[in-house]
Amino acid sequence: MSQAPPPRDRLMLVGTRNAVGLARLHTADVLSRWGVHPDSIETVKLLVSELTTNAVRCLNMGQEESPPYSEHNTTQTFELALEITNGAIRASVWDRDSRPPILKQVGVDATGGRGLFIVAAMSRRWGSYPVCGLPGKVVWAEVPLVLVTHGRADISSDSPRLLQPARAVRPTRDAQVRPDL
Repeated sequence: MSQAPPPRDRLMLVGTRNAVGLARLHTADVLSRWGVHPDSIETVKLLVSELTTNAVRCLNMGQEESPPYSEHNTTQTFELALEITNGAIRASVWDRDSRPPILKQVGVDATGGRGLFIVAAMSRRWGSYPVCGLPGKVVWAEVPLVLVTHGRADISSDSPRLLQPARAVRPTRDAQVRPDL
């Protein structure tokens, strides 16, 4: 008997202000249909929020907002992918910016720059890679897969922890830690 492929879902979004909220709503809907535990859904929604915020910022860097139906509108798209793989839920965001993500050390008074720190702290693993044949990169993060069965949480046998964020920052070879200048 053949085994069904792992669940996957993709959503193309336009890099506008409401894209982050739409990505969170989509994530909650998809993961709840897959039977993922509500606590895990909340963690993945946070990761998706940070990853999509970075994508929207990269897409709109240095651009003034134009009316949506204007011929001067240069708004671009990015893609959110959700999948269950190897005992984890993976959220990936592809954008057209080829620069690798940089994990910054920010001061306590900084008003931004903590997104990748949150991703690193709340995920089991995270990283990025360039996209072959297309412009840009994919930034991804994984959390342990926890399913709801018979009213209780069951953790995947491949996952060592239940609902605990990672304790150490583990950037991939592409990610760098730099002080915020």
